[in-house]
Order: sequence, then C-alpha cells, then structure tokens
Amino acid sequence: MEANTEGYSSHISKKFNEELEQIRTELLAMGGIVERQVHQSIEALLTGDMQLAEEALAIDLQTNQMELNIDEHCTSIIARRQPAAGDLRLIVAISKAVVDLERMGDEAVRICRQTLEMQTRGSSQHGFQEVRHIGNLVRSMVKDVLTAFARGDVEQAYRVAKNDGAVDQEYRSAMRTLVSLMMEDPRSISSCLNVIWVLRSLERIGDHSRNMAEHIIYLVSGQNVRHLSLNDMKSAMEKAR
Repeated sequence: MEANTEGYSSHISKKFNEELEQIRTELLAMGGIVERQVHQSIEALLTGDMQLAEEALAIDLQTNQMELNIDEHCTSIIARRQPAAGDLRLIVAISKAVVDLERMGDEAVRICRQTLEMQTRGSSQHGFQEVRHIGNLVRSMVKDVLTAFARGDVEQAYRVAKNDGAVDQEYRSAMRTLVSLMMEDPRSISSCLNVIWVLRSLERIGDHSRNMAEHIIYLVSGQNVRHLSLNDMKSAMEKAR
C-alpha cells in the first residue's frame, strides 16, 4: 500500500505553522504586559502612586517566566523542526526580541525602586518635566515597535529606530539640566540623582526598542542592520526590496 506522503507533509507543515504562530502570539502577549509595566512605572513616579509602583514591580515575575517559556519553545522548535530561511529568521528574531522585552521590564523595575525611595525620603520633583517628556517618547516607541512586529512593518520599525536618536538627544539635554541644578543647589543632589537613574532607565528602554526594530527589519528583509547608521539601515532596507 502506497504511503500518503502528501497528507503527512501537509499535516507536518500545518503543525509547524501553528507552532510558529504560537511563539509569535506569546511574544506579543509579553510585549503587551511589558508595555503596561513601563507605563505604570512612569505614572507611579509622576503621580506618587505607590500602589501603582508595587503593581509594576509585581509584573516582573510574570515577564521573567514568559521569557523563559518563549525561549524554551524557540529552542524546542529549532531542535525538532530544523527550520530554514524565513522560518528560522522568525524564531531568531523572536528569541532576541524577548530578551529586549525582559530587559525593558527590568528597567521599569528600576524606575519603580527609585520612585519608592524618593517617596520614602520625601524628595522634590526636580527633573519630573524631563521624565514626563522622555517617558512619553519612550512609551510611543514601545507601542510602535510592538505594532511593527505584529504587522511585519519595516517602515514603522525604521521610524522607531530613528526616534531613538531623539530620545538620546533629550536624555543628554536633561542630564545637563540636572547637573547644572546640582551645582547650583547642593541640597538637590539626592533627588536629582534619583531622577538621573530614572532617565537612564528610560533611555535604555529606548535602546531596547531600537534593538527590536532591528530584529523586525532582519525578519522581514533578511538584512542584518545592527550597528548600522540610520542612513545605512535605510539603504539596506531598500536593497532588500
């Protein structure tokens, strides 16, 4: 009796596609949770809401476990399926993106810890305007990069990478402002240092968003654009079309 190899192959292909879609869904679910965690950490600082800060801290355990689960699923698929071409790029992109998401969560935790420390000491609100401005930029980057991943949108991914430059510029400007303030008023040093660490965490979240944008461009175009300038990144994207 002749084996039904066509039906078997179709079954394997369908199952494989379901597995790929599952890890993609898991990544986006983790991204949504991290996005909320980042938002809560910023709002907790700006509003002095300690309960919100504690909630954002608690989320970290969930995101850590999700990272482990997704990483395990990616490893299992590679071992069992031995994917190639676009399928392999998808798994690689997800395995790298999930690390960036977990590190965004870590930075959100650091913001919450600074918030709790500042509230305990009754620190002033020096630098909060800069936190609000950079925080809004970073929150938009996180939201946009997750949308770009869901849609496979390299143009939006490129815009996220480009926006990282704006965050870096605003970060440097805020640092100069806070250093000047500390020099003028030594009593502000303690609270300013707390805000400097918050701004550093926000800048790092922006960096991780750019990393994810680069993973998306690699996934869709096959072009490895890490460590490239924005102009070179754009050229690589155009060559892949």
